[in-house]
Amino acid sequence: MTGRGFFITGTDTAVGKTVVACALARGLRARGARVAVMKPVASGATRTPAGLRSADALALMDAVQAATPYAVVNPYCFEPAISPHIAAKEAQIEVDIAMIRRNFEVLAAEADWVVIEGAGGWFTPISERQTMADVAWALAVPTLMVVGVRLGCLNHAQLTRLAIEARGVSFAGWIASGVDPAMERTAENLASLERLLGEPAVAIAPCEPGGASSLMLEAAAARLVQKAISF
Repeated sequence: MTGRGFFITGTDTAVGKTVVACALARGLRARGARVAVMKPVASGATRTPAGLRSADALALMDAVQAATPYAVVNPYCFEPAISPHIAAKEAQIEVDIAMIRRNFEVLAAEADWVVIEGAGGWFTPISERQTMADVAWALAVPTLMVVGVRLGCLNHAQLTRLAIEARGVSFAGWIASGVDPAMERTAENLASLERLLGEPAVAIAPCEPGGASSLMLEAAAARLVQKAISF
């Protein structure tokens, strides 16, 4: 079995996609799988002697101890922390989804699973005409939705779930990410999310690296694998 994967999207930016993606990758590795990672498009990068580097992409690579060339993992890397389509236009670069697909195929050829982290939310633009939704569709892997549990999440989660399915992409499930420590009625909101989305969360964890949160997310890998195999 090669070429399986998960595309990680979020109900918004800064909801914990990287934390979830890294934990999922570690969980799959703990099951003995060969795991590759990918961050197709990243904004908000740092200049280094080796070139622009995204902290998200580097965290993913560290999670699986990847020796893959950086440009394969993160083919489009932009310095300003702005919407990718604006950053790409300023850099006079056209994001080519076909090239992202080729990179994915290179990774998938040597892995049992590829964990792909999107940028921002489902409809984050990457050009004047295309969004991260088009990337997910082109890669043809199930999408896992990270729900930032904060005021507004009930609306955002439902809209994102509907948009994923409307694009013809398989829905792998959702993970609740506690991004707002001051969130009121958290338990009630989680119960509402389960009812509105029609299924329980794959995992419920604070959006924090390390500790019990990562262990819970890594344990979710087994459940996701079983679900993905049925697609």
